[in-house]
Amino acid sequence: MKTVLYAMLCLFLLQGCKSPEPRKPVSRTSKSFTNKSLKMNKAIVEKEESYIRELIKKDSTQAYITSADGFWYYYNTRNDRDTLTPEFGDEVEFNYNLLTLQGDTIYSRKELGERAYVIDKEEIFTGLRQGLKLMKEGETVTFLFPSHQAYGYYGDNDKIGSHVALKARVTLNKIKTNID
Repeated sequence: MKTVLYAMLCLFLLQGCKSPEPRKPVSRTSKSFTNKSLKMNKAIVEKEESYIRELIKKDSTQAYITSADGFWYYYNTRNDRDTLTPEFGDEVEFNYNLLTLQGDTIYSRKELGERAYVIDKEEIFTGLRQGLKLMKEGETVTFLFPSHQAYGYYGDNDKIGSHVALKARVTLNKIKTNID
């Protein structure tokens, strides 16, 4: 009886030492779904950018600049005496509003308040992060962001829905350079 128990215990211990086997994935993504999604997103981006280009063409009062990051902007107030723009680790104080491309207010300056942001070290939507890096202290700039530069597919889970292109009027109040 003891030998049977001893043999079962050894067998149980040897079975426990077996290395784990990898499990197969429960679901698989198909290439056709990925390709369909890619085509759909490209079409959305092209439609938004085309609409923004049409708005720019109709607005002859402003001199729009195309950024290397995929958005457009113009200066409401320009600072030609300074050369300092924020860099990685600098803290900026700014305020802004968010509007639809048609000019309807989504979030007012009062709602958003003045913000402090450390460049590239905190979360903020892509277009605004890149746009702040182009600005000098005291400047006010109006940006036109396609949705992929704003809140993209997910929106902000409040007032901004999926694939919403935005207009933002941003004033950079102060730059505190990184002392590190």
